[in-house]
Amino acid sequence: MVSLAEQRPAARLGAALFRRRSWLPVPFVLVALLVPAHIGAANWIAGAISIAIGEAIRLAGVAAAGTVTRRRSRDVQRLVTYGIFAAVRNPLYVGNFLIWMGFVLISGVRWFIPVAIVLFFVEYTLIVAYEEGVLESIFGEEYLRYKSTTPRWVPAPRSAPGEHHWGEAWRSEISTFMQYAALVIAFLVKQRYWNG
Repeated sequence: MVSLAEQRPAARLGAALFRRRSWLPVPFVLVALLVPAHIGAANWIAGAISIAIGEAIRLAGVAAAGTVTRRRSRDVQRLVTYGIFAAVRNPLYVGNFLIWMGFVLISGVRWFIPVAIVLFFVEYTLIVAYEEGVLESIFGEEYLRYKSTTPRWVPAPRSAPGEHHWGEAWRSEISTFMQYAALVIAFLVKQRYWNG
């Protein structure tokens, strides 16, 4: 059965974005890399802190939910409500937001910070509308109870015990770490040759 939440226009638009979600950061990277701006030590420090916090949140989410989080299908076997999922319903997206905002901070393109925040908010709100509709379709009342007690974006200071697979999480993030390394090199090149 497909829930009403999954049939709403926002959820349908979110489904299209969900299928293309790995491409969503591309405009952020292009603006951050191609717009001339001064990159100083403060940019690197603020960006690195945001990226580290974001990646820690992502790792905790992948360790709890497993690599199923990387799939683009609606084949969900279990509702994960422990670990970081007890504190926030969308830890992977919260982590992604902090990571990409970290790269925007490194870029030194100050005017792009509020633009990036709004774009991410719109994109992720639509994607989450789709995902929540799917979870409601699959898990029904169990998901609605979880949704009513757990914040969507801002983590609450709580946790619940459950099984975590940290080794699997680290292995699944190797390609992500390689992307970070490539971006750091690109920003170092920008800093050296195109520092506004």
